[in-house]
Amino acid sequence: MIVFKTLNMRRFLAIILLFAVSSLYAQKKSDATTFAKTITPADLKRHLFIVAGKEMEGRETATPGQKKAAAYIESQFKQLGLLPGNNGSYQQFFEVYQDSLVSAELQVNGQSFQLDKDFNAGNIIQATMRFSEVVFVGQGAADSLKNISLAGKLVIIIGSTGQGRNPFANNPVYSQLINRGVAAILIVQSNYPRTTAMNRTGEQTINLFRRSIAPQQFTISEGVAKAIFGAEFEALKTNATAVKTFSANTLLDVTKAVKVLQSSNVIGVLEGSDLKDEYVFITAHYDHLGKRDTVIYYGADDDGSGTVGVLEIAEAFVKAKQAGKGPRRTIVFMTVSGEEKGLWGSEYYTNHPLFPLEKTTVDLNIDMIGRTDGRKSADSLNYVYVVGDDKISSELKPISEAVNNKFIKLNLDYKFNDPKDPNRIYFRSDHYNFARKGVPIIFYYDGMLGADYHRPTDTPDKINYNLHAKRAQLVFYTAWEMANKNEILKRDIPLEIPRGF
Repeated sequence: MIVFKTLNMRRFLAIILLFAVSSLYAQKKSDATTFAKTITPADLKRHLFIVAGKEMEGRETATPGQKKAAAYIESQFKQLGLLPGNNGSYQQFFEVYQDSLVSAELQVNGQSFQLDKDFNAGNIIQATMRFSEVVFVGQGAADSLKNISLAGKLVIIIGSTGQGRNPFANNPVYSQLINRGVAAILIVQSNYPRTTAMNRTGEQTINLFRRSIAPQQFTISEGVAKAIFGAEFEALKTNATAVKTFSANTLLDVTKAVKVLQSSNVIGVLEGSDLKDEYVFITAHYDHLGKRDTVIYYGADDDGSGTVGVLEIAEAFVKAKQAGKGPRRTIVFMTVSGEEKGLWGSEYYTNHPLFPLEKTTVDLNIDMIGRTDGRKSADSLNYVYVVGDDKISSELKPISEAVNNKFIKLNLDYKFNDPKDPNRIYFRSDHYNFARKGVPIIFYYDGMLGADYHRPTDTPDKINYNLHAKRAQLVFYTAWEMANKNEILKRDIPLEIPRGF
């Protein structure tokens, strides 16, 4: 009898405890609305006019503008009382490397040519190369190259001036040459002599040691081409299918310096309670394209909107904790840099995680939530594109949709959710580096790929702040659910990483 009574008492206490926890959890869910309302259009606008303001100079990675933006985000995390996410620091630094051209030389049969007047080095590979032969390849000669060995050769293409360092990047012959092991490519352009000096810096990279080296590339004047081809030059200009070898002693010499720069992710942490050793990540990238000469690329929507969304969501959670309604799991608010360069900041974080990825239940990534897709009609603008919620955890999409239906009632548009979609949106923002490590993700996106995308005209005055706030509130509600549910999300859908990643 005594044993029976003890067992009954234990069951009774367990039921009471379960009821108390369930009631507390239900109360937490209802409390979410109170704190979601603190995410306001006015506050988003106030932050965004700073983050996407003139002083930030477009926030290009590893520039003073990016560092100013990082300092602002850090100051906001400090004001909110978030803990520093990197062993006492709010920033996780990573190195960025950039080549700088020191000198370049081009000679043909002993004749020296002049930098800017006659040629420019393209991808700044430090090397001294000497060739006794040059292979001319017409732009339409792709089929003719199939049975020709080009490994170690110097090749010339002639044609239109094109744009940028590699004006033939989309040409099938050029693509073949890159993959056929040629040593160097000379690209003939008609816009020489140059009246102003070309940019002497190369592209930035985070990989100082590379798996492979691309061919050396020079753009050259028609004068250099005539020194190689002689009287045949004019005929070759119009012969798109020709492949012909010429004897010419050609020297290509490049000397470079490597600048070691620095960028950072900014990380603030709100510690959870009984599940504090599990984590919810809320991310956005704060970098953009910087400036070209004096023209600033403001990046208000891309991704100033996501960045200030993170700030406002963080404030809402801090107020909840101050009111005794804090999250069970620890929430990590992380704004990353280098996204526009190739998802660098999130790649660095997921390769050097500060919190266990296996204990990270979800990454909610926000990249462009302030404007609307010009392809949508005026009566269908109450939406957000949702990407990736069905890729790793079967639990995530039902939770996402239930939260939206209960609190926000946006149209969750899955147009870009297919990895095979030609826009490849699933692979184009920082959530993907979490996904490839097996962390469930949701990516929130407005689809703004119109005239202002990656243009100086992406400015904060064009943001729809009411819709911006509504989307940020959806992320908050979803994070609230993720932070307070009893179990970490299942990872029950096989991870598929496409070739090339």
